[in-house]
Parts: sequence; structure tokens; C-alpha cells
Amino acid sequence: MSEDDVIRLVLITGLSGAGKSHALNSFEDLGYYCVDNMPPTLIPKFAELFSQSENKKIALVCDMRGAAFFEDLFEALKDLENCGVDYEILFLVADEDVLIRRFKETRRRHPMGSISLTEAIQKEREALSELRGRANQEIDTSRMKPWELKAKIVEIYEPEQRDKNMQIRIISFGFKYGLPPDADLVFDVRFLPNPHYVDNLQPLTGEDEKVREYVWRWPETIKYYEMVKELLQFSIPFYVKEGKTSLVITIGCTGGKHRSVVLAEELGQVLGAKFNLVVDHRDIHKK
Repeated sequence: MSEDDVIRLVLITGLSGAGKSHALNSFEDLGYYCVDNMPPTLIPKFAELFSQSENKKIALVCDMRGAAFFEDLFEALKDLENCGVDYEILFLVADEDVLIRRFKETRRRHPMGSISLTEAIQKEREALSELRGRANQEIDTSRMKPWELKAKIVEIYEPEQRDKNMQIRIISFGFKYGLPPDADLVFDVRFLPNPHYVDNLQPLTGEDEKVREYVWRWPETIKYYEMVKELLQFSIPFYVKEGKTSLVITIGCTGGKHRSVVLAEELGQVLGAKFNLVVDHRDIHKK
């Protein structure tokens, strides 16, 4: 069997709320054929069908939502091995407090049933322990944003695509602490209304919803953000074409705690869907 005939099957599993849907989206962007909530009993047949397809890269999410999960899954994995199909297991985890927050934000019901979230998470963690032990890769998404998870998946599964993409860093900073020395592009948002002068917002940061609501309340924020986004979406492909391997985009406000953080986060979400990107808030915790 030639290398072109070899199926690459990645089974994405792990704790509910740990980011399996974001991981699946990342694989889809990498050219994998993706299926969510795949019944384990169908996996061997699915792989057999794909052996006749041009696209030999498959990513499947299989988790506790499926009935008879373990018995069926382990039997399916054994069938894959008997058929000579190589597979990899990607297991996603996150800290308990992070999982609880994510479930409360989305108001989703935990698949382990009508018990407290803490009990459900612990019960699922114990139930998945054997499968976790068989995983080829494990990613802790507790402190990851979606685009950071994507960058990690690219690094592990498609490093050649990572090498083709320029590394972009978006840094929020405070002008009072000086410009980041490695800045390629500098955007100054000190002209925007400042949450620092609103008593209940001053102690917060741009990662707090109340601060974000305040910053986006003003038409000048939206207009400036759209212009910066359009400029970057236009120019970044030309930097890539030129062969530039890294680009540092900096966004500064007075203290680096409110306005610059909000815009950096928003730009990170938009650009992170397409480029290899990380966001860093250099001065967010300074006094």
C-alpha cells in the first residue's frame, strides 16, 4: 500500500466542554473530512468507505453522548486494528472550574445526566480514564482560546502547514510602560473613551464583559476596529507572500489594561481563524 493510500484517522474525544467542537473545526480547516458524534459501531465501516476516496484524512468526534459508548468504541478500535487501519486518539481535558464556567455560559446539559456539574465532571473523568490512557495526544484547553487550540493541532498533526503560515503575535500594551521592542505594526487606541475613568470599570480588565460592553458602545470604536481589521486582512497575505516568518501587531492604550485588550482579543478571534496566531496582553495586570 502506497503512502497516498494510507488512511489517517484521528479520533477526538475527552471531557465534555473541553473543546472537541473547536478541535473538529480546526481539523476541517486542515482538509480533514469531519463528523461529530460518530456512533462507535459505524467507525470501521466509515474507514472502509474512505479507503476508496481521494481524501484519506478523517477526524471523528466520539464521546459520552453515544449510547453503549465504551463497549462499542473499544470493539470498533479493535476492528480498525484487525483491518490494518492506523488511528490516533486525541484526548481533550480542562480544569474543573473551567468546565463548570463553560457549561454555565452555554447553558448546555451535561451528558452524564441530571446531577450536579461537579459530580457529572468527576463521573465522566473516571469513566474516561481507560480511554485517556490509550490516547496518543492530550491537550489541556483550560487556558487556551480557540485559535490557540487550532495552532496546537496544526503543530501536532500538520506541521508542514504550520511552516507555510507566518507566526503572528497580537500584543496589547500600555504606552506608559513603553512600546514592545519587537513591534512591527503599532495601533494607538488612546483616543477611544477610557473605562479607567468609570469607577466600577477601573479595577476590571478588557477581558471582563462589562468593560467590553463599554468599549464597543462607542461608534468610533467600531469604525476604527473595522478599518484596522480591513487593513490587516489586506496586508497580511502580502507579508506571507514576501516570505516574512513572523509579524508582531501591537495595540496600545494608556495602561494596557482596558481598550487595547478588548481590540486585541477581537482581532485575535477574527484573524486566528485563518492564521497561526497568539494573543498576549503584556501589561494587563500592572497597576
